[in-house]
Amino acid sequence: MALVTGAAAGIGREVVRRLVGAGYLVGGYDVDTEGLARLADELGPRLRTGVLDVGDPVQWQQRLEELTGGGALDVLVNNAGILVSGRFAEISLAAQQRLVEVNVTGVLNGCHTAWPYLVRAGSARVVNLASASAIYGQPELATYSATKFAVRGLTEALDLEWRRDGIRVYALWPLFVKTAMTAEMDIASVHALGIHTTPEQVAEEVLRLITDRRPHRLGSVHRAVGGKARAMLASSQVSPSWVLRIINRRIGTR
Repeated sequence: MALVTGAAAGIGREVVRRLVGAGYLVGGYDVDTEGLARLADELGPRLRTGVLDVGDPVQWQQRLEELTGGGALDVLVNNAGILVSGRFAEISLAAQQRLVEVNVTGVLNGCHTAWPYLVRAGSARVVNLASASAIYGQPELATYSATKFAVRGLTEALDLEWRRDGIRVYALWPLFVKTAMTAEMDIASVHALGIHTTPEQVAEEVLRLITDRRPHRLGSVHRAVGGKARAMLASSQVSPSWVLRIINRRIGTR
């Protein structure tokens, strides 16, 4: 049994499709009821849908109980997220606070409320959607980047803390993904790097992670998606901070 947030469109929609195709009973949740209805019509009885504002822990508890009946949850995919781009001082404070609420508090709420259900599964998997913007703080994506650093840190900590419970926790690191969320982005890093990764690629990596039963390997908590993201993540692990600063200044400013 699997639960996917932000399921109505983009990455979440493709993840739900892959999981249903792999035989999972899936709870796909979002605030977009029309998108969920279209997905339910497409996928049939192996998909259960409902409204979930990830910033609301009460709704989390309700959806978890409805999906599992108080039993076990094998897979949690914390995919729901929003993006606001532009110069930090020109983006309203309310918009930036909403980024934190959805991208950080939403993941925290999901992990915390789902923990008892994940423990019951015995060998559960959690996949948190991070981003290549968590390698080094990104101009014109400052708060979004900061939220993904938070997801990175939470993932690393829970991967260590929850191993004794049989729960493996991963952070998935795509670069810019071809979704409605990035369609109108006009920032320097998009012009420099382009938008090449597809939701299908991300969904395939999610499926690989949750079906991988090999022993836990050192460093395997982080998985990049796409050639550029893999190269960036690998280079960040051996480059000093001043090199990363120069690279990101060139990519992210104009």
